[in-house]
Amino acid sequence: MHDSTRGRILVATPSLLDPNFARTVIFMLEHNDEGAIGVVLNRPSELPVAATIAPWAAKAVPPGVIFIGGPVSPSSVIALASVVLDDAGDNWNQILGRIGTVDLDVDPSDVPGLDEVRMFAGYAGWAAGQLEAELLQEGWYVLDAELTDVHTDDPFELWWEVLGRQRGPLARLANYPRDPRDN
Repeated sequence: MHDSTRGRILVATPSLLDPNFARTVIFMLEHNDEGAIGVVLNRPSELPVAATIAPWAAKAVPPGVIFIGGPVSPSSVIALASVVLDDAGDNWNQILGRIGTVDLDVDPSDVPGLDEVRMFAGYAGWAAGQLEAELLQEGWYVLDAELTDVHTDDPFELWWEVLGRQRGPLARLANYPRDPRDN
């Protein structure tokens, strides 16, 4: 197995044309010998958090909608929260720095230090060895995640922003046209 991608982001290469993942940025929640899961950070839906998970709406990061986390289990919801404290208790599972998953079955007040939260319907999942194969086929760039990636206020620009902050040839992809026919 490659090194774990947990807590990092996968950025789709321009050659990845699968409509589920073209131009996506995925925050990786877990990656081990059994497989990997992550959530797509740059696919907001139009469904307001307040309409589905009302107690959490006040903590939802703008635009305050549920994001499409991926094609697997679209009726389930995963929440990524940032916390002010290093340890937010049993209702929060740290993934990277201040970012972790939070238990939506509890009241937000039961998560000490809760700052912001973003909800994702579904997730991206890979069986054992599947992500490693996609990495060998150069379908993804594995990059370091930043807090601003998870709670971006402009999800439609995230793919270009992440690539633009890289060094070397990878940064040139920030100029990749949104529609290659425009090139």
